[in-house]
Amino acid sequence: MPVLKSLSFTAVPKTAGDPVNMRRAKFIEKLEEQKLLLADPGYVRTVQRTAEVDGQKQAVVRKQRVRPWWKTDPSGQIVMSVKFGSKPIEFEKGKAGIAVPSKDKLPTVINTLIEAVRAGELDELFTQASKARPIPKKKAA
Repeated sequence: MPVLKSLSFTAVPKTAGDPVNMRRAKFIEKLEEQKLLLADPGYVRTVQRTAEVDGQKQAVVRKQRVRPWWKTDPSGQIVMSVKFGSKPIEFEKGKAGIAVPSKDKLPTVINTLIEAVRAGELDELFTQASKARPIPKKKAA
C-alpha cells in the first residue's frame, strides 16, 4: 500500500444532469449535422432504436433524413432558420431567418452559431422556445 499512499484521492464530480449543458450539446450536434448535410446532400442520420423483431426486443439501426435549415429565396439569397424542435427560433421580433450571401458562406454562419451556443448566448432563446412548446398530457388509462 505504500504506492497508493503517494496518490491524492478526491470525489468524482457529477457530469450528468445539467439541462443547460445537455441542451447546448444537443443543439451543437444538430448544427454539426447541418454542416455534414451541406458537404454531402445525401447525408442520412443513423439512429439506434429498440424494436420488436419476431417477438423479441432487439436494437435496430434506422436511417433518418436530415432536413436542411436553409432555403434560397427568389433573389438567390440563402436564408437560414435555426430550429428548436420543429419551429424556427426568432432572434428578433418577427425575424427568424439569418441572411447568408451565398451557399459557400453557410459553414461560417454555422460555426458562428456553434460558438454562440457554447458561449451561452442562445440559452434565453432556447428557454423561450421550450416554454412555447406545449407539454403533452398523459392519456388516461
